Amino acid sequence: MNKNILKFCLEKGILLDTETGEMFNDLEEDTAKRIVEKISNLNERFITKTVLDKNADKIKDLIGDKEILKKMKINLNLSLEISEELEVKNKKGFENRSERESNSINKEEEVNLGNEQAAEERETDEESVDEVTNNLGNLRVLQLVPKISRKIETKHFINHHRNRFSVIKRVLRNRNELSSLTSIDKLASKRNGCSVICSVYSKRKTKNDNILLEVEDLTGKVRVLFNKDKEDLYKKAENILPDDIIGIRGYGDNEIIFANDLVYPEATLGEKKSLDSDSRVAFIADIHIGSTHMLEKNFEKFIKWINGEVGNEEQKKIAKEIDYLLINGDSVDGVGIFPEQDELLNIDDIYKQYEKVASHLKKIRKDVKIIIIPGNHDAVWLGQPQPPISEEYAKPLYDLDNVLMASNPCMIEIFENDKTFKILQFHGSSMNDMISNMGSLKMGDAHSTPSIVVKELLRRRHLGPIHGDVDYIPHEKDHLIISEIPDVITTADFHKPQIDEFNNIMIVCNSCWQRQTPFEEKVGNQPDPCKVPVLNLKDRNMKIIDFSDEESHKTYSEVKNEN
Repeated sequence: MNKNILKFCLEKGILLDTETGEMFNDLEEDTAKRIVEKISNLNERFITKTVLDKNADKIKDLIGDKEILKKMKINLNLSLEISEELEVKNKKGFENRSERESNSINKEEEVNLGNEQAAEERETDEESVDEVTNNLGNLRVLQLVPKISRKIETKHFINHHRNRFSVIKRVLRNRNELSSLTSIDKLASKRNGCSVICSVYSKRKTKNDNILLEVEDLTGKVRVLFNKDKEDLYKKAENILPDDIIGIRGYGDNEIIFANDLVYPEATLGEKKSLDSDSRVAFIADIHIGSTHMLEKNFEKFIKWINGEVGNEEQKKIAKEIDYLLINGDSVDGVGIFPEQDELLNIDDIYKQYEKVASHLKKIRKDVKIIIIPGNHDAVWLGQPQPPISEEYAKPLYDLDNVLMASNPCMIEIFENDKTFKILQFHGSSMNDMISNMGSLKMGDAHSTPSIVVKELLRRRHLGPIHGDVDYIPHEKDHLIISEIPDVITTADFHKPQIDEFNNIMIVCNSCWQRQTPFEEKVGNQPDPCKVPVLNLKDRNMKIIDFSDEESHKTYSEVKNEN
């Protein structure tokens, strides 16, 4: 191993394994040092085959000799050529989308693992998007969570969380409030002003009732204290969640930071966008077909309305202008979702439940494009993100030409000439965990006003910020990050319709098509069923069409006593 390179690594605080050191012998000394310098700037402390593999795209430009490049690829299994092909493919896919680029995190800066397995997964993801967007006219999918068939290893979890931290860190480091940014390992031994971007490892109250955090970044840990005498800041700190990625400005050293400010990576839309034509989007969710509590007559009335068969003249005009119907999860009630569910089912076969969904949706006029994502009652795994409901269970839905089976979450884009409009669909099961962990949401009756929970997700730019409360399969990137800012985010699960706004982002919380269940009565939740928000993409006007009746608002006890 070249001693000069080894010495240079030690000066930079970098450890170099033997195998990689031998590979560096094939490089010019200056080139090897530039690679070490680059890796050091990426906050890596070890140089191994895996680290070089992960940062392949970032170091390939440092090597001018093509023969050496090829040799590196063979020795390290770096798929540099594949990465270049993907770069070209992505570039073509994003032509004429400068507005989209400006609202998203820089793709070239995202954590890129660079290995063949990751490249294959990205290609699969892109191909899936291309496949499902056929015949959808002025609609395309920007985010679709792929299925993973590979073996899951420890490194995949590490890469997943590194991706989450690195992506959100890039958002925070552009915030003006965070001056004098530094990594935790470079905090001075003497107290002075500083700012750090970190992930919350733990949180507790001291005996003096101050809030004390232990936070970490990729270089180390430090404690952060929020003094109760700084009332506004203290109140803000009370809502900090485990695993929050935040910016902290304060005064301190490498032992403790006394906080003066707390900064979240808030999702913010620069301006409210619209399209030129009177195209409308209808939002529904939680149909729960198969349940004895499903309000089928009301749902059939909705279908007749969207086809222009019922309603007054104004209502028929609105229905005629609907081009898109977004179904935000729990189309079916499922089977075996909770104990003794079979007693509350009139269709106890999951295949037949999806057949029934298809029999309803095929009655809708064919020019309405329908996008369906899964929820926690659907025939997919219960963690997040969720892949599309598979054709194995829902083939009748796949057979409908105007239906797109998408993932949870899913970002769609409706485009018209040079204008675009993005909608983020998310069923929202993780919002219950948010309420359980945040006192202000508990006290604020968040189950009745779901938009206040959605605002907290947007504040964190993440759809499942509490790691321990969200089951997940690690992808090469965290699909729950809100990397692109939507014009609308639509959620479900709480069975309560609500329209709200956060930093110019419209929030659409969905109603349901199921009367109160035994579980909802037990926990005190009164659903508000059969309400359909309809958004005009030209003037952003929102109408909520009510398909409920006296029967639909009966409680579980009332229905039970009648029977």
